[in-house]
Amino acid sequence: MRTFAVSALREPPFPARQHDATDRVARESTEWALDHGLISNGHRLHRLRRADAAGLAGRACPDGPIDGLRLLADLISWLFVMDDACDEDGLGDSPTRLAPTIAALLDVLDGPEGRPDEPATTAGPLGEALGDLCRRAHATGGPAALLRFRGEVREYLLALLWEAANREHGRVPGLSEYAQMRRHTGAVHPSFTLTELAAGALPGAAQRTEPSLVALDLLAADLVCWCNDVFSYGKEHLAQPDVHNLVVVIAAGRADGDEPAALRAAADRFNATLSAYLGTEAALLAAGDDDLRPALTARRNWIRATYDWSLRAARYA
Repeated sequence: MRTFAVSALREPPFPARQHDATDRVARESTEWALDHGLISNGHRLHRLRRADAAGLAGRACPDGPIDGLRLLADLISWLFVMDDACDEDGLGDSPTRLAPTIAALLDVLDGPEGRPDEPATTAGPLGEALGDLCRRAHATGGPAALLRFRGEVREYLLALLWEAANREHGRVPGLSEYAQMRRHTGAVHPSFTLTELAAGALPGAAQRTEPSLVALDLLAADLVCWCNDVFSYGKEHLAQPDVHNLVVVIAAGRADGDEPAALRAAADRFNATLSAYLGTEAALLAAGDDDLRPALTARRNWIRATYDWSLRAARYA
């Protein structure tokens, strides 16, 4: 699948970079996951190390303080553990099985500084770790950063219930529905937020509601998700078939159900979205608002990081 992806996907025309502290953060983030009980020695530890959360974070956040990179890497580790629990360990097979976990995690997000009084008894290791992420986001960016982060994680958690309902009923969503929900199941927005926080350049409310930046944000989120779907299709289709992949959704909408043709269409969608992104970004840069440049840089880094990480990630091998 990597051979196809390299040949079919247009390489993002952004510089490939990586934070100098990536290896150090990889060790520290694994220890963080162990300390919070997200994983233990054995299969889950091996699986998380293969996922290389710090490698992705280091490419998405190639500059800035190590603490900011650590926070982003820990979020990605948490997301990998949560996604693996849903996709591979059966937690996300049905809404009734997943709902108690989601409710407990929502309690964490709704509590003081993003945590309930007793996270260990209400939400377990996932809740304890999420509470730690919220506390650190608050310490770094203040109430505004925490509010934004909590809202985006909440959207991610509720989107997981949508996935679980689809799995339970064997339902393949339509393309427009999938495109909307994929931005949330991919947890792209909270990842963008912590990347901007690490760079000390979290946009204010006025900037975030600027229509051109909103459009760019959606395009960047789509590029991250479509790239992920094309690279991961081989593993997901052959090892553990799941309807939540752009290729499967496109194939289901075709009269002939031709998945090879759908794979090419998914790559074409990525390439067209990249062209749209570059045009929108060029218009924003031409407007000369220097305050937006950090946000644009964060999205550029994420698009390039996803492509480069996917080329090497054992997670998709």
